[in-house]
Amino acid sequence: MTAEGSALPIEPGLAPLLAEAENSAASAAYRVFPRLGPDLYRTLRESGVRRIALQVPAGLTRGAREIADTLRTETGADVLLAARACFGACDFPAPDEVPGADALVLLGHAPIPNVRLALPTYFVEMRHPGGDPDRLARLLVDRKLPSPLGLVCSIQHLDLVDPLVVAARRVGIEFLFAEGDRRLGYAAQALGCNYTSAERVADRVRGFVFLGTGDFHPRGLALAVDRPVWTVDPLTAQVEPPIDRASLVRDRLLRIASCRDARRWGVLVSSFAGQNRSPMALALVRKARERGREAETLVFARLDPADLIGRDFDAYVNTACPRIALDDAALYPRPMLTPPEFLQAIGERPLDEYRFDTYH
Repeated sequence: MTAEGSALPIEPGLAPLLAEAENSAASAAYRVFPRLGPDLYRTLRESGVRRIALQVPAGLTRGAREIADTLRTETGADVLLAARACFGACDFPAPDEVPGADALVLLGHAPIPNVRLALPTYFVEMRHPGGDPDRLARLLVDRKLPSPLGLVCSIQHLDLVDPLVVAARRVGIEFLFAEGDRRLGYAAQALGCNYTSAERVADRVRGFVFLGTGDFHPRGLALAVDRPVWTVDPLTAQVEPPIDRASLVRDRLLRIASCRDARRWGVLVSSFAGQNRSPMALALVRKARERGREAETLVFARLDPADLIGRDFDAYVNTACPRIALDDAALYPRPMLTPPEFLQAIGERPLDEYRFDTYH
């Protein structure tokens, strides 16, 4: 197990282009709770908040009304239920989306330490206590996973990391994990835009285990590290086959190649505090113009594919959440690339090395 704290180096020559300016505005305070319960309710009561804005992830929208009712009953405050689902701690509601709210309760996500908050925010990580570490360790042996392995997980399963490391060691499997950069609050944590905790141990492991469900995080992890990635569901004790990284990279390189002759570029910029990379966008516009291309910035909050219909751009480069370009590209009327991919498309970087758009 490691817990290194130094920042990962940015590729030489790209530092000025990929730099992201610090937001100098003061950030509102925040508190973190593992799950809904008396500690959260008591803290909210003692804080004196009068109107709470509640935002839940897409998977919890069906139960949002009951959660709002419980908050109202336990705290005595008015509760506004944000209709826009939350996909991460980077797209919480702005004050004008929840008028009159003096605090935000955000479910299912951990704070991103370098994101400035406009309202006092109470993060409820919804930690799950389930998962048998001994059973999972034996499962890894039965599936003949190599050792040492890197360990990465979603926030809900972070409590299982240490017990699993101990149980795995007893059956001959060594896990390595580390702290990430300033965007990650916990060792072994993954965000869809940031896998620096894994990158720090990638050269010392033979593969990675992602502890969680679904393929969103494993796909991103596979693009970020050139190692096999297995998904292990801690609740059902199921192991998914490793992600086919070669196929993912091949698809991205084909998309990049299709944009080599694009002359008019739209550079997309999100207004969300946790996704706004305006300095990068301006740098990419300058770089495109230096290479004889045309480029303009387009600003949005949450991007809708319909917003880009009818525009006279040949291709887009997305500086907001990298997963917009990586996972949702088929929804858009023109090819969409990440910033490192864009640099490859205009000849600034070679095509033979794929780089994930790590959001710092």
